[in-house]
Amino acid sequence: MTAYVLAGDIGGTKTDLAIYSVIPQGKLSLVREASFPSQHYPGLEAVLREFLSSGQEQVAAGAFGIAGPVIDGEVLATNLPWRVTAAGVVGVMGCERVRLMNDLETTAYGTLFLAPDELQTLNAGTPRRGNRAVIAAGTGLGQAFLFWDGQRYRAVATEGGHADFAPRDELEVELLHILRKRYSRVSYERLLSGPGLFSLFSFLDQELHRPVAPSVRERLDKEDPAAVVGQAGVTGLCAACTEAVDLFLSLYGAQAGNLALTVMGTGGVYIGGGIITKLLSRVPTSAFMRSFLAKGRYAQFMAGISVHIILNPKASQLGAAQAACELLDQE
Repeated sequence: MTAYVLAGDIGGTKTDLAIYSVIPQGKLSLVREASFPSQHYPGLEAVLREFLSSGQEQVAAGAFGIAGPVIDGEVLATNLPWRVTAAGVVGVMGCERVRLMNDLETTAYGTLFLAPDELQTLNAGTPRRGNRAVIAAGTGLGQAFLFWDGQRYRAVATEGGHADFAPRDELEVELLHILRKRYSRVSYERLLSGPGLFSLFSFLDQELHRPVAPSVRERLDKEDPAAVVGQAGVTGLCAACTEAVDLFLSLYGAQAGNLALTVMGTGGVYIGGGIITKLLSRVPTSAFMRSFLAKGRYAQFMAGISVHIILNPKASQLGAAQAACELLDQE
């Protein structure tokens, strides 16, 4: 009899669900998937009911990556007015094997199953079996790691994206000063996220008076500001946008390096999230790797850590599916 598992990647913008069949040797085959606008639903249970009702599969286990801290089988979504509980999901699915995970936890797990062509290497480093660090800037900033226990990797969630921002030079000191007028506390997520990219642009525009292309100003009132800044920065259409993108990538590299040091990430660092792939053409010539390596006496240590960009946008969904598959082996 075919076993089916359900995987979910739940974000502030959309909720992606997928059903996989478990084939011999525990491998997974995608049966069907769908994407739902999260804000149109009162909670995850409503999305699950709609998705499951459109098929006939008897799901035996499910795992879900959700942006937010998962505590005792419950999570208040960071960018959604949703309270998700394992008990509520069990009630809809009709099976007991359910696991709620942080979305970066599922992304981290998903990196173990990516093909080589689903990664772009920024630094080859020295391949090792050590811990792996995963960081992803999108709507917010997520961080997680894979702990190597001597036999296998185990995904561990963190809320490190909310750590205090630490400026590295006078420009960033001024940036922190300006942001503290707006926020009582400035975390790395305030800078390394979609809203953060626009905050960097606004700082360069309003405080440092960098030149902004008229076409960019016009678009900012009609489109997603972060997307406008990113596109104009990558193409070189606007000086202020290009500087904002370069500053964003420099900060991103620095924080990726901080995470690698924190978790002793000798097994590699993996960069995910939708923003990095949109800025991909700018990354090789940016200060990303210079900032990653600039750790003083630990510069040589950092040079030995491999750094990869995750190209597969469904890494979190893949990780959730694999986590659900593991539940089938539990009594």
